[in-house]
Amino acid sequence: MTNRAVAGLNDMNNSYPLPKIVDRTAWQEELDRLLEREKAHTREGDRIAAARRALPMVEVDAAAPLVGAHGKVRLVDAFEGRRQLLVYFHMWHDGKPAEDQCEGCTFFTGHALELSYLHSRDVTYATFCEGRYEESARYRDFMGWTMPWYSARDAREQLLQGDGFGGYASYLRDGDRVFQTYWSTGRGTEAGGNSYHLLDLTIYGRQETWEESPQGWPQPYATRGEQFRTDGRPTAQWSRLAAGRSDDLVG
Repeated sequence: MTNRAVAGLNDMNNSYPLPKIVDRTAWQEELDRLLEREKAHTREGDRIAAARRALPMVEVDAAAPLVGAHGKVRLVDAFEGRRQLLVYFHMWHDGKPAEDQCEGCTFFTGHALELSYLHSRDVTYATFCEGRYEESARYRDFMGWTMPWYSARDAREQLLQGDGFGGYASYLRDGDRVFQTYWSTGRGTEAGGNSYHLLDLTIYGRQETWEESPQGWPQPYATRGEQFRTDGRPTAQWSRLAAGRSDDLVG
């Protein structure tokens, strides 16, 4: 992150308003009232997840072509022998430099770091990128991501059926047959962005313009990509550049 960007953040921090100050008893009473709503929200989420698990499924082409680290493979190979496959479809802008790649997909993909818990539930996680493998894999390496990475540009019609990149899909394997069980895009992708969920626990929240917040609360971030960028780049890229990594996608 540049010095100018850091200075801008510090200026905002100095002008933040403060919440009302009360004693601990009054604070606990308000917290308890909120907890009842949080519990209701959690229970409704559990019911939605149960309905998701009860969905029917649709068969997809198990031989849909992908390109990975070892060349051309089939969709069924991406399961890596497990029964389930969870995929994030990563947008790509052909020929564009790293700073012009999708900031939202960078945000969500960057949260998929610890995969052992998914593996223990017989789930493989993978990224299916819209771009060519050679170019997009350099971006993965620049970002330091380690999840399985494939180019799915030649499988777009088989897998997306008119939908676009920028969402999650769940698949189930039955022998050599593959079935799609779920698809989510838009705000549904927030399931993978735990930074958002953690920000929701803070007093100022996500600081985005759409949020309902008290008067004067900081909301400097619009929601057309700006919320995922700092000083002209996807925010997470700055630490990689500071570490001396090359963002050259041409090679």
